[in-house]
Amino acid sequence: MARSFLQAVASEEVTPPLRVIQMEGLAVLKIIKHCKEFSPSLVTGQLLGLDVGSVLEVTNCFPFPIREDDEEIEADGANYQLEMMRCLREVNVDNNTVGWYQSTLMGLYQTVELIETFMNYQENIRRCVCIIYDPSKSNQGVLALKALKLSDSFMELYRNNEFNGEKLREKKLTWVDIFEEIPIKVSNSALISAFMTELEPDSPVEQCDFDRLQLSTSSFMERNLEFMIECMEDLSAEQNKFHYYYRNVSRQQAQQQTWLQKRRTENMARKAAGEELLPEEDPSSPIFKPIPEPSRLDSYLINNQIANYCNQINGVAGQNFSRLYLMKALHEN
Repeated sequence: MARSFLQAVASEEVTPPLRVIQMEGLAVLKIIKHCKEFSPSLVTGQLLGLDVGSVLEVTNCFPFPIREDDEEIEADGANYQLEMMRCLREVNVDNNTVGWYQSTLMGLYQTVELIETFMNYQENIRRCVCIIYDPSKSNQGVLALKALKLSDSFMELYRNNEFNGEKLREKKLTWVDIFEEIPIKVSNSALISAFMTELEPDSPVEQCDFDRLQLSTSSFMERNLEFMIECMEDLSAEQNKFHYYYRNVSRQQAQQQTWLQKRRTENMARKAAGEELLPEEDPSSPIFKPIPEPSRLDSYLINNQIANYCNQINGVAGQNFSRLYLMKALHEN
């Protein structure tokens, strides 16, 4: 029996979770070219494609103009994006926005600005992703390309601005639950794959890539350690905020108990005299006003950033040990 119209609409509203980001090879090369040309400056761009079930297809992209503080230049950038979308639509290229890409330096991207950009995109796009590319890490022989999205539970708390300990415990949200990394699959059309096969030479080309044996990666390790130390100092400052908050709460509770005991003694005397009892709370008194708890968002982001630096240092250190053992074996032979 055919489904009713309401059943069809209800089934369309329930979208499957996002499982993979399928990127065209051309879009990946455009992102890498744009980010490397302007490195170490940070750049951004628009991702275009299609949202098909549990797969988000990224088929094209284009860069954004470099942002300036001048409002007129920002308005020109918005007009540029609209004009680019119109031109792509005229030449029959996918012009559906599915997110944006941005470059990063030494893996520094867990910021409040990234979260705010996500929330702005979520107002118009149900599912969007951010592609992060790190040219500095790619120089170490790794394709530092990752796709991120915000978790649903985190977005709910961010909309309500509820980052106190009670709400975080209720949602069971930890610092690792802010971002969700989606696997990336790079694919090309059959025509491009056939063309690339035709371009392959008949005889294998001998290539000696000695750069992979280069041992001088101390600058990358040093900068990661410096950034991680800065994050540790920021985390210590955030912890001091909470220590100060808990000291104030303890001091306020002690003042409330002292005031309450004084009021109860006064009420006992008034009761013995047959007078009307006074209330045991005074909302107008500053000692009964709740102290606002500091937001835990910054400390969560700093923890994310520290974990990212640790992973980068661990990866580079592992490669360096492999190179050192290889060079030791070569010298012994």
